[in-house]
Amino acid sequence: MSAGKPFFPTRREVLFGGLGMAVLPLLAGTDRARAETPNIDATFVFTNDVHACRMASGLSPNCEQEGKTDANLLRHIAALNGLPGRKWPAKIGGKSSGLAGAGKKIAAPLGVVVGGDMTDDGGGQVTVPSEGTQLLQFSHRYQQGVGPDRVHFPVYAGLGNHDLDQDGPPQHVDWYRREMRDYIEINHRPSVIFKPPVPATNYDLDSDNYSWDWGRLHLVQTHRFAGDTAKGAVSSLPWLKNDLATYAGDGRPVIIFQHYGWDPFSIEKWDPAAQHFDDDGNGQPHWWSEADRQALHAVLSGYNVIGVFHGHQHETAMIYHRDGLDIFKPKAAFMGGFGLVHVTDRYMDVVLGEAVGNEGEVMFTDAFSKPLKAG
Repeated sequence: MSAGKPFFPTRREVLFGGLGMAVLPLLAGTDRARAETPNIDATFVFTNDVHACRMASGLSPNCEQEGKTDANLLRHIAALNGLPGRKWPAKIGGKSSGLAGAGKKIAAPLGVVVGGDMTDDGGGQVTVPSEGTQLLQFSHRYQQGVGPDRVHFPVYAGLGNHDLDQDGPPQHVDWYRREMRDYIEINHRPSVIFKPPVPATNYDLDSDNYSWDWGRLHLVQTHRFAGDTAKGAVSSLPWLKNDLATYAGDGRPVIIFQHYGWDPFSIEKWDPAAQHFDDDGNGQPHWWSEADRQALHAVLSGYNVIGVFHGHQHETAMIYHRDGLDIFKPKAAFMGGFGLVHVTDRYMDVVLGEAVGNEGEVMFTDAFSKPLKAG
């Protein structure tokens, strides 16, 4: 820039902080800063597989039959917005829930975390570059707002295979992926100038993974999964390794969010005899491999990871344990599913539930509770 000549950033530089200045992660605090960090009392919602399906005219093929409708999303949103003030269930299915906080009132969630597949077809494919109709539908529902048609809490967005696997035309092959990643960046990446609506503490420009903190609870959004390299994605494992060392090296609890899980559907392989992917296949993995899972486990090992939340499989609510990890997966959001989580210094409570009516009614189906060690 020449002396005396004023500098005016472009709109994209303002939006994305593209001024040649890196967003520096906050350094690990001193003992004094650590002592001033609030204790943990974090209530949040996890949901997955929204599959916003609206196109310029009607819905994508099969969406109506599968229940991926705006009416079902509105039922889901009513259920989420109605959670504060309800009570943590003492019983589920006539049996004790075992929750440490059973009978207590549910606090207003600090946020709603989305575990991928925000949209059904890469944001809502269109023939010329413009804002995808499905991404627009998602933002009109799952972006904090007021009224009965929007979530009332901050939303931490995450991408899945339906958001990232769609190729554009040859001259714009990454068009849909770029649109979805731009949405994540605009909503979560702080810069010198631009302040996003839901800022991350640490944002990786290469993978669009990001992390944040609620008191001494550290949370990480990894989209499909950390280490993903499909469709041109950049592995976030080096970033994740550094993030955990910087923000969770003192033993504080960590929660990981991703799209793929350890369930049979997520780890299925190609079956040459049957000519499709299934549990019995011994060919190439459909979504992520055993090597991917081992690489992720190696990075997480040694840290106080108290839970992993994922989506991808739609129909079944799951609470299970793999590779030393407690893992949680609600039913798909378009089917009414969600997870409600409360983490304190002493315990973590998780209940899985679903919307069962149009007026915010919910049914809790599964519960999990465990004591936590102070980190």
